[in-house]
Amino acid sequence: MMKTCLRAACAVLTLALLSSCGGGGGGVPIAALAGSGAGAVAGPGGPDADQSLLQRSPGPAGGGSGPGDTGAGSGGSSGGGGTSVAGGDDGSGVGSGGTGVSTADAGIGSVDGAGSILVNGVHYNTDGAVVVLDDVPGLQLGMTAKVTGPFDTDLTSGSAQRVESAIDLRGPASSVNVGQGSFVILGTTVTTDEATVWADARGAADIAAGATLQVWGLPSAPGSLRATRVEVHASGTPILSGVVQNLDAVARRFSIGGTTIDYAQATVTGGAAGLPFANGVLVRVRASAVGNGPLVASSVQWWYPAPAADGVALQLAGVVTDFNGLASLRVLGRPVNASAAKVSGGPERSVGNGVKVIVGGVMSGGVLQANRLKIQNVPGTGGQPSFSLTGQISTFNSIADFRIKGQPIDASGPKVVFVNGTAANLAAHVRVSVEGSRVADGVLIADRVTFQ
Repeated sequence: MMKTCLRAACAVLTLALLSSCGGGGGGVPIAALAGSGAGAVAGPGGPDADQSLLQRSPGPAGGGSGPGDTGAGSGGSSGGGGTSVAGGDDGSGVGSGGTGVSTADAGIGSVDGAGSILVNGVHYNTDGAVVVLDDVPGLQLGMTAKVTGPFDTDLTSGSAQRVESAIDLRGPASSVNVGQGSFVILGTTVTTDEATVWADARGAADIAAGATLQVWGLPSAPGSLRATRVEVHASGTPILSGVVQNLDAVARRFSIGGTTIDYAQATVTGGAAGLPFANGVLVRVRASAVGNGPLVASSVQWWYPAPAADGVALQLAGVVTDFNGLASLRVLGRPVNASAAKVSGGPERSVGNGVKVIVGGVMSGGVLQANRLKIQNVPGTGGQPSFSLTGQISTFNSIADFRIKGQPIDASGPKVVFVNGTAANLAAHVRVSVEGSRVADGVLIADRVTFQ
C-alpha cells in the first residue's frame, strides 16, 4: 500500500526503458510494460525481441511530440512517427542511478531500474501510465525522462501517470579525452561518471573521433552535459540541449556552449509557468543538419519544464551550479535553498559546483526549499551508482549471460552476493532482483542477486 502522497505530480527523471512518442501529443496506446512472455518488441540493440520492457506499436506518421507540459511537436524526430505507451506493471522496478528531477507536481531525473520505474530513489508504479518517447523505440537504462504522478512524503514510492523522454544530444564526437572520460559534441563538453550507462561501448576509449553519438544527460554549467547514457549511432539529425546564452531576439540567434543556433524558422514551445524565452533557460534544440555556419533549428523546446508555483513538491537530480553555500545553489537551473536539508551520501562540505545530487522539498517564492539532499557523485572521488532490475529471467545462457526484460546481465563476478539462493539456482523463468554498480557494453554488471 502506497503511503499518503503529496499530490498529483510531474517528475523528470532519467529512465532505463522508454518507447518512441506519438505525433501531435496524442499518441497511440500500446500494451503494458512487458513481463515474461508479453511479446514486446526489444529496444535498440536488443536481440531478445520478445522481452523488452515496453511493447511498442506503430505511431502516426510525421513528427513526434517532445517532452514538455504542452505536448508540442518536436519538429520531426529522426524516426518519423512515434508511440505513446499505456504502461502496465508486473511489480518489477527499473531505474538509472537516480539522476534528474522528480516532484509531486513536476520532476527531472534518471532511471535506474526496469519494470516499474525507479527514479531518484522513488519507485513509481506504472499501471495505466502513458509513456511518450521521442527518437527511440523503447526505454533503456540511463535515459533522461519526465514523470508526472504523485509520490509519498518519504520519497520512496509513487504512481506514474505520464512518462516522457527524448534524446538530449546527438552529433559527431570530437576532442575525445580518454583520461577524463569526456568528449565534445556540437560545442558541448560531455562528461561521464561511474553511473554513466555505456550502451555499446566500455567507455570513452571506445569512442572514435567523428563517430555519431546520441547522449542522454543532465545539463550543468553552460556548454556542459553530464552523461547518463551514451550510444554509438550510425546517423541522425542533430539534437542539442543546454543553457541558452547570448540570446539575440531580433536576429533570433543564441548559443549553447560553442555552438550558435539560428532559430528564425523554428517553433519555440514548452515554456513552464509562463517563463519567457531568455538567457539561462534550459532548452532542447532539433536541427536538420550540421553545416559550416550556425546550427539551423527546426524546433526549440524547454528541457523538461517543471512547475514553479508555491507549494509544489519537487525532487531534482542533477549537477550543482552557481554554488554559494547550501543556502544558495542551483540544480538543473532551479534555485535551491538546502540550508535546512538533511544531507546524506557524504559530508556537507563536499557539496559544490560539479557535484551530482538529488534534492527534494517544496517550492516557495521561486526557490526549492529543500529538506533532503543526497550526494550522488563528487568529481574525482567516485560515487555510488546503483542500478536495479526485477523480474523473471527471460533468457538464460549462463551466469555471465542472462536477461531480464531484454536487459543483458552478468552475475559471474567473484564478489557477487546471492540472497535466498545461489548461482546454481539461476535459470529461465526464475524471478530475481538484480542490483549492479555499472553498465558497460550494454551489460549490467551485477553486485547482488536476490531470489524472490
